[in-house]
Amino acid sequence: MIYSLDKINEMADGDEDFINSVISVFLEEVPQDLEDLEIALDQKNHRKVYELAHKIKPNVDLLGMEQARASALQMETLAKNEADFAEIAAIFPGLKKDIQQVVAELKTDFDPL
Repeated sequence: MIYSLDKINEMADGDEDFINSVISVFLEEVPQDLEDLEIALDQKNHRKVYELAHKIKPNVDLLGMEQARASALQMETLAKNEADFAEIAAIFPGLKKDIQQVVAELKTDFDPL
């Protein structure tokens, strides 16, 4: 398991509906954001890469995905500074793999929400 519900549980204070809501939003939004991020990378769009990495970062942080958070932050910073796209794109496969793994785990652990 590469995610943790510690932060969500702390915020939820025992509210199972809140936890399920956060998981649902993650499952709805983050895979689409990841897909959009891949398109923005293909298009070499620094602004869009920055925006999407910035949007993904708090979502993965909420699930305690430290490695994914670090990758999103790195992509966000590089895109903001208009770094070379090869450098930015090199980070993406790890981020994608981590998110896809957590999405699969969450669907198993919380199905059906």
